[in-house]
Amino acid sequence: MYILLMGLIVLRLDVTLHFLATGETYRILIYSTRIHDSTISKIVPETCLALCRCLRDVYLKNPTTDEWLKVAADFQSKWNFPNCLGALDGRHIAFSPFTSAGSYYHNYKGTDSMVSLALADANYKLIYVNVGVNSRVSNGGGVFSACGLHKRMQNNTLNMLPDRALPGRTNKVPYVFIADEAFPLSNHLMKPFPQRSLTYDNRIYNYRLSQLDEWWSVALEY
Repeated sequence: MYILLMGLIVLRLDVTLHFLATGETYRILIYSTRIHDSTISKIVPETCLALCRCLRDVYLKNPTTDEWLKVAADFQSKWNFPNCLGALDGRHIAFSPFTSAGSYYHNYKGTDSMVSLALADANYKLIYVNVGVNSRVSNGGGVFSACGLHKRMQNNTLNMLPDRALPGRTNKVPYVFIADEAFPLSNHLMKPFPQRSLTYDNRIYNYRLSQLDEWWSVALEY
């Protein structure tokens, strides 16, 4: 009985990983799994939910103070951007919704998609992800304002590091996340200066930030 149960668990995991890796439809998966699509349509959501419940506290947990310090050190050494705790950006994930959804997932590009919002460290490792918001909500304003990361920032439950002076300075400043111009500016979220009337210091700051933003945007494409 134990061997049979383990075999079923491995089979369910294999089907789910195949679906996630290839993006094939349940009907196409019939030919490689020899399982009817109606059964696959139950296996995949159930297995994804089980994986999320078992692994989220290990791989998507709230970082500790020491882990935040490691993230900040990597950003400073690899990208020359001190006091940075992560690069934040969003992407549209195209898919085919149910007909009953109507235009709920219809975006400004004329396609149907969901928004994926992700925060990464200097080594491309995801610290936080939010997937599933319909694409009619903007990345910066709507999705970020409603996500758990923003709520934790607001109620100070992110284990954020205390303010620290930048290299060669004495005034202490907050640790921050960086994002593009679509996101709201706050004490812990930095974005580029508007392109009009930039001073020399503004241009240097925008250059440093744009390096991180472009790197993370390209990474999200893959």
